[in-house]
Amino acid sequence: MPSSEILRGALSGLLDGLPPRQAVGAVERLIANYRGSTPTDAPILRDRADVAAYAAYRMPATFEAVRSALEAFAAAVPGWVPAGHVDVGGGTGAATWAVAATWEGSRPVTVLDWAEPALALGREIAAAHPALRDVRWQRARIGAALTLDATDLVTVSYVLNELTEADRAAVVDAAAAAAQAVVVVEAGTPDGYARVIEARDRLIATGFHVAAPCPHSAACPIVPGTDWCHFSARVSRSSLHRQVKGGSLAYEDEKFSYVAATRLPVGPAPARVVRRPQIRKGQVLLDLCEADEQLRRRTVTKRHGELYRAARDADWGDVWPPPAPAE
Repeated sequence: MPSSEILRGALSGLLDGLPPRQAVGAVERLIANYRGSTPTDAPILRDRADVAAYAAYRMPATFEAVRSALEAFAAAVPGWVPAGHVDVGGGTGAATWAVAATWEGSRPVTVLDWAEPALALGREIAAAHPALRDVRWQRARIGAALTLDATDLVTVSYVLNELTEADRAAVVDAAAAAAQAVVVVEAGTPDGYARVIEARDRLIATGFHVAAPCPHSAACPIVPGTDWCHFSARVSRSSLHRQVKGGSLAYEDEKFSYVAATRLPVGPAPARVVRRPQIRKGQVLLDLCEADEQLRRRTVTKRHGELYRAARDADWGDVWPPPAPAE
């Protein structure tokens, strides 16, 4: 069974016995806190009810965003499989589920977080997945004092927004010192993108190469303050999602920014689709970040034959042109 289905099943029973109004109230309060400034030694997730409500609400979206980033990374380093994984600030462990969905098999995994209730619930949820039953859930301050044991892969997802600038730098540096590959994911907002660029610059400065989403490891061609690079992952909505957001759609789109970088040899995309393609009569407009460090709009028309058909199927975040099918 796919990891996404196992996770959905594991989350479905979290809110049993918790009144719907209490669950909605907990999520709304936690969202408000996360949008504010919270010191890393004052956990936002205070008890099991808080954690259960927030995990049921946010874990599927975090999983889909991180999985999208990891799949792009895996495509740039084909054949590589992480032998170990550390999830920094992992809370209930959404990124560990995303790693399990990207690479088969089990591996030593450690989830580090300051909130003990989140770690406890993460352990409970992970028992549903055979590859995650031996994960180590460890309480740790995420900041300047962080030290990490050597590992293949470090993920830092939706964490940097909670840290001071100095702590963000320390966490990224610790990840770079410990791992062969580092994947940082943040909310797909201008501020989230700025934190990702900050992390990207630090990783490159320590000798890492960008594997995704960028087709190069040079400076981002986006002029600061004019735009931001972000992508979208589709997430199935639960009844709790619909209650909190007052919507009726069966899905929502999680916007996220990310960088996946490594010390390994990489084959980054020749170009990346950085906006939703615009399909018009007889043509498709693609906004691309290209390997020569430029942003360009390319028009693909019917006269391009197979490439035109590929452009009509292209999605935001895809490699362009699409790789040739394996024979």
